[in-house]
Amino acid sequence: MRGMLTQFAKFAMVGALGTGVHYAVMFAVISAAAWPAEAATTIGAACGAGVNYLSNYHFTFRSSERHRIALAKFLAVAAIGMLLNLAIVAALTRLLALDALPGQLVATAVVLAWGFLANRAWTFGAHP
Repeated sequence: MRGMLTQFAKFAMVGALGTGVHYAVMFAVISAAAWPAEAATTIGAACGAGVNYLSNYHFTFRSSERHRIALAKFLAVAAIGMLLNLAIVAALTRLLALDALPGQLVATAVVLAWGFLANRAWTFGAHP
C-alpha cells in the first residue's frame, strides 16, 4: 500500500508539473504570438500532456511498455478523463445547482483518482 501511495504522490506531482507547462506555454503563445486563447490552450495542453506522459512513463511508473502502445493507452485514459470531467461538472452544476468551482473541484478529485488507477493498471502496468 505504501508503494501505491508513493506512486499516487508522484502522479499528482507530475500532473501539477504538466498543468504548469500547459499554462506557461499557453500564456507564452498568447503574449509572444498573439494567438487566440483557444489555439494557445490547445498547444499548451499538448505540451502538458507530453510532459505528463513522459514523466509518468519514466518517473512515476518506471514502465517498460513500448511507447507506441503506452502512448495510445495514455491518450485513451486522458480522453475518458476529459469526458468524465465534463459529465461530473455538468451533473453537479446543472442538476444539483452547485457553483462551477465546487463542481470542478469534485471532478478534479475523481478524474485524478481515475487517471492514476487506469494508468497504473492498464497504461504503464503496476511497477514499483
